[in-house]
Amino acid sequence: MIRNSIAEPSPATIRADKRALRQVARARRSKCDPAAGVELGERLLAERPPAPGAAVAGVWPLPGEIDLRPLLAALAARGHPVLLPRTVRRGEPLEFRLWTPGAPLEAGSFGTFHPLGGLPAPPPDVILVPLLAFDRRGGRLGYGAGFYDRTLRLHPGAAAIGCAFAAQEVDAVPMEAHDVRLPAIATERGIIECGTG
Repeated sequence: MIRNSIAEPSPATIRADKRALRQVARARRSKCDPAAGVELGERLLAERPPAPGAAVAGVWPLPGEIDLRPLLAALAARGHPVLLPRTVRRGEPLEFRLWTPGAPLEAGSFGTFHPLGGLPAPPPDVILVPLLAFDRRGGRLGYGAGFYDRTLRLHPGAAAIGCAFAAQEVDAVPMEAHDVRLPAIATERGIIECGTG
């Protein structure tokens, strides 16, 4: 039997590669203007708009992330239910809460913010996924806690769209078996269709 002479990287090697890439990605991101989220939102609404009435799960930006708040406000103005994630505990998927512009927010885990209280939220039809790095095959690098991987597996029918600065693109993101690839990435330069789903 002929064996492949190229060994697959070990899980420890992949995790180390991810840690190194997170440092590079944060450095790249620090040179970007979060206000580029306005262009990202315009591109997304023009090139890959959610279906009328679709519930869209967004994200309140962490410091340095591309700012999706103008997009969230535009979606709400178009009649979309807009959801924001609440981080529960490590090892669990995100919970979503209904958000409306101007609604009070409370601080969550890991520097996040979500709507105060617990208004019932419909299941998301579209999930906007924040990224530290991405590649054109739909590989994504997050912060390492796995919240979005678990959340995307919980909502397999939802259209997942990564959101990042164009500068966060890399040749290849190290991927583990549990990592979920994205079918599309939105940046301030346009939509990248990754062809994964």
